[in-house]
Amino acid sequence: MKLFPALLVAACALACQTHAAAQQDWPARPVKILVGSAPGGGTDAMARAVADRLGPLLKQPVVVENRPGASNTLAADVTAKSTDGHTMVMGVSTAHAIAPHLLKLGYDSDKDLVPVVFVGAVPNVLVVNNALPVDSVPSLVKLAKEKPGQLNYASSGSGSTQHIAAELFKDAAGIFITHIPYRGSGPALIDLVGGQVQLSFDTMPAVIGQIKNGRIKPLAVASAKRNPQLPNVPTMAEAGLKGVEMNAWYGIYMPSSTPKAVQDRVFTEVTRVLAMPETQARLVAIGADLTPMTRAQFAEFHASENKRYGELIARKNIKLD
Repeated sequence: MKLFPALLVAACALACQTHAAAQQDWPARPVKILVGSAPGGGTDAMARAVADRLGPLLKQPVVVENRPGASNTLAADVTAKSTDGHTMVMGVSTAHAIAPHLLKLGYDSDKDLVPVVFVGAVPNVLVVNNALPVDSVPSLVKLAKEKPGQLNYASSGSGSTQHIAAELFKDAAGIFITHIPYRGSGPALIDLVGGQVQLSFDTMPAVIGQIKNGRIKPLAVASAKRNPQLPNVPTMAEAGLKGVEMNAWYGIYMPSSTPKAVQDRVFTEVTRVLAMPETQARLVAIGADLTPMTRAQFAEFHASENKRYGELIARKNIKLD
């Protein structure tokens, strides 16, 4: 029995050495960050901001691969089933908190994937085509009531934050507008600028460039307070509609089978990337709120958001088109 403490210490030392060795040996080849939407949207922007600085820290290329489809869940599905040890997904609230309540998934979002690093959150913004004869939320509501069902709103897919925000807007304003889902914000914005659709509640990273170059008009931000990137744009509450708040949040998820040492390495290195002034400037410029979380905090946040959206979807009876 006297040998037990010594054996315990030796076992712990061996475990620590094994953990450290696993961190040092990984990655053995290029790393992939999958994105569940087309290039040009918020998820893509977040992934590339991380990937551009992560490669040198890992001493391996970090490649962003777009796998659009199924409300951002196609990339999550591929990641959940990956066994190469070098695939992760830039998760977004659409896939990890909303879709599980609307879609029949081929994986278990809570069991097959593990939240590793919280990256940030961005508000959704109500934007309209320049040709639409409105300049405020009240004028948009008035026009929608005059033309029920004739105004179309774009989203990056059914079950996305854009979809949910617009449904909250319809409910609060007492209007009927038609949902046109796309395979990501990129193609949705092309049609918004072109006038094929009239409005959208897209994420800040997706629309900020088009707003600043004058190609679309912002009417309100769907957040509790104004965003520094659009200081003159009111919140939905300031514009007269309460309860229409929506943001999209992003974080790195990996297969649950990924060794803890590798998860820890990814957390450490991505956290270093997010602390870099260049990365922070890049993300703040697209309206991101960068609030660091520990791994435990991210896991708790994931669970709470999953519950919140589940209750919201049930309460509002939101369904896929």
